[in-house]
Amino acid sequence: MLEKALENIAEKILNLDEASLSTLWEKYRQRMESFDTSREWEKAVIIFFIINAVRVKNHIFNDQVTQNQGGKKEPGKTLSTTKDIPYLKRIK
Repeated sequence: MLEKALENIAEKILNLDEASLSTLWEKYRQRMESFDTSREWEKAVIIFFIINAVRVKNHIFNDQVTQNQGGKKEPGKTLSTTKDIPYLKRIK
């Protein structure tokens, strides 16, 4: 039952547009960095990581498509360069 619920959530997330999600990134980054013990803060953290997950998934997907279409890459390298990696910040 839990796995099915997660699959349904993933399906809904896959239908979201990365460009639209990216417009919300800064809002949820700021909200996440303003820690409090509320349920709203917890939801903001989850939303922030969903947005990052979609961005990273699309980046990896695009790199793999490029590689499969004959683009040359270093062996074992999946992300192009540091500047191409979406900004992720570790929160302690």
